[in-house]
Amino acid sequence: METDSKYNFQWKDLGDIDLGRPKLGPTTLVAVYRLMQYTMRDVIEKQLGPKRTNDIFIEAGHKAGMEFCKNVLDTTLDFNGFVANLTENLLNFSIGLLRIEKADMDNFSFIITVSEDLDCSGLPYGGVTVCDYDEGFLAGILHVYTGKNFTVKEIDCWGTGERTCRFAVEMISE
Repeated sequence: METDSKYNFQWKDLGDIDLGRPKLGPTTLVAVYRLMQYTMRDVIEKQLGPKRTNDIFIEAGHKAGMEFCKNVLDTTLDFNGFVANLTENLLNFSIGLLRIEKADMDNFSFIITVSEDLDCSGLPYGGVTVCDYDEGFLAGILHVYTGKNFTVKEIDCWGTGERTCRFAVEMISE
């Protein structure tokens, strides 16, 4: 396996979409996104196994969440303002509809739902949660906002027969 990476992703690496797609614009169909994600997952899992694949998707989601937070969200807001800003931007980017079901501000732990999410809403029942990338994405956003580390675990998913994705979020004590 190569040790030198030719990539070190940063938000600017998304390029100038307006320049590059003057007729097609910045959007695409959810099916195209899922085609890329699930075929990539399939290939990686065949090569590395399910556990390592999940870890890779969580790590990639974490990096994406950090970049999304740094480049899209207003980290100067108080927590309620930040959540409102996050909710608005997840909607604007058509990622999903965020809601905090339960919050323990003393321990900085939450139950968050994301409905109509990009990764799995509408998938057939598979008996397992599939939003590993989203776990990392949410953890990365919270890490940039707070400077703390978080574990995010999906506890309900379309893949398990639910109609929303539900995540348990816990700050990791240092």
